[in-house]
Formats: sequence, structure tokens, C-alpha cells
Amino acid sequence: MSENLILIGMPASGKSTLGVMTAKALGWDFLDTDVYIQTQEQRKLHEIIESEGINAFRDLENHHVCQLNSHHTVIATGGSVVFSAEAMQHLGKIGHIVWLKVDLDELNHRIGDIVERGVIHQPGQTLSDIFTEREALYRQYAQTTIDCTNQTPEQLVRDLIRAVSS
Repeated sequence: MSENLILIGMPASGKSTLGVMTAKALGWDFLDTDVYIQTQEQRKLHEIIESEGINAFRDLENHHVCQLNSHHTVIATGGSVVFSAEAMQHLGKIGHIVWLKVDLDELNHRIGDIVERGVIHQPGQTLSDIFTEREALYRQYAQTTIDCTNQTPEQLVRDLIRAVSS
């Protein structure tokens, strides 16, 4: 069994929701890296981005993710963590990386307005642009891909437990 289960994917793919459910089923801890970064920095993510910019946020995200030293933890990452090769290599060393894959139509339905939802993006980027930019990175780093389309949360938790047990 892997030491940790690392969940990657687009915002609204279910990383936090399924992460909590899977951690509970395994009797493990749960860690949301976005919440962890906010706690460490003592400010909200949007405050960091607004005052210092996206690149500075990504540097902070990389720094904090590379410091993680968890055991028996389900880790839900921020959707942009895949932009840091260093962070992804570290996550791959400490756990099994699973991409929660959700198609663009479903993400549009779940997210709605990317600004209101707080999705990190460059000016002028659409959800489709973000999806296209990140999809290849999720595919590159995932050790397991779980298609979340038309599955219940309970089915997805069983799939996640199977992934971490292999």
C-alpha cells in the first residue's frame, strides 16, 4: 500500500470531497494543500495572488508542497500544482498520484464563473484554455487516472482505495 494518496485534477473535480471520504474510509488523515498554504501564509490564496501575482503564488505553492512529509494521508492538491515539476516529483516520492478526470462540459456545469470560483488563471483565459493547458500535465504526472464521469462518490472512493492498495 502506498504511503499517501495524492489527488490531482481541475478545480471542482472532487479532490477535496472525495479526499475526505477516502481518508475516512481508510482511517487516514486528510490534507488540502490550498488550506495548508493559507494556514502557513496566514492569508487567503486570492490575497496572495492579488498582492503578489500568480507566479509568486506558484512559487509559494511549490515551496509548501515540497515540505510535505505526511504518512497515511490523502492529499488534495490545488489544481495548479502540476505547473511545478519539483512539487510533482516530491509528491510522486511520498505517494501514489491519482488524476480525477472530469470532462470540460461537466466542469463548466460545476464551476460556472472561473473568477467567482477562484480558479487561478491568466487574464483572458477561459475554462477551456485552462483545461487544455493542464490536461497534458495531469496525464504526465498521474500514476492512475480515474474517470469521474457518471460515477457516484461511493464508486469513486472504492476506485481510489483500489489505487492506493496496488
